[in-house]
Amino acid sequence: MTYKGFQLPPLITGTLIQRYKRFLADIKLETGEKVTAHCPNSGSMKGCAIPGSQVWLSESDNPKRKYKYTWELIKVPGTMIGINTLLPNKLVKQSIENGLIQELSGYSRVKAEVKTSTHTRLDLLLENEDSQKCYVEIKNCTLVEEGMAMFPDAVTTRGQKHLEELEHLVSMGHRGVIFYLIQRMDARAFKPADMIDKVYAQKLKKAVKNGVEIITRDTRINTQVIKLRNALPVYLEG
Repeated sequence: MTYKGFQLPPLITGTLIQRYKRFLADIKLETGEKVTAHCPNSGSMKGCAIPGSQVWLSESDNPKRKYKYTWELIKVPGTMIGINTLLPNKLVKQSIENGLIQELSGYSRVKAEVKTSTHTRLDLLLENEDSQKCYVEIKNCTLVEEGMAMFPDAVTTRGQKHLEELEHLVSMGHRGVIFYLIQRMDARAFKPADMIDKVYAQKLKKAVKNGVEIITRDTRINTQVIKLRNALPVYLEG
């Protein structure tokens, strides 16, 4: 069966009132009821949390959860945006396993959440039959301005360490990849957000110079499924 992308659970629509404390959002449902939902995104969500926007929530029946709703999607002028930062890892892993990412084809084993040093884990380890290794770190990108997708949307020392770790692994003879998944449909190109995190941008340029690869994909999003779409050109300068 052909892989059709990451299948979203049944969603409930509403209107965003506000996002606050990073992990919470107040939503007015179509019924008029006001609820507080979990926001599975620790970034600044610049341009992705506009009050009054239409949003979609999933609902959990787990009685142990404090908030039964999870914010999944938002519609802003020109595009829908995937909010959930847990989704990119699942989508990329499933797409690799189904042979849909040409740059990461030829690997027979895919392992998630791999410890590579005392204090560092990377998202994926790919291995082929000759035990050649490819380490992949996946980043969720939702910041787009004038068609340019940018990462990060807030200073990320953790992201900086991931770049250093990939660079180190490449120096040891392995393959290292930073994968930027753009969870929206209005980007034409990608660049590091040096105006937000200059150190990250510098470390990315250094890592690429020393053999770390960049892979980008934007997505096609609707209320049933999110799937990979196109590779975007990357601009590391300017």
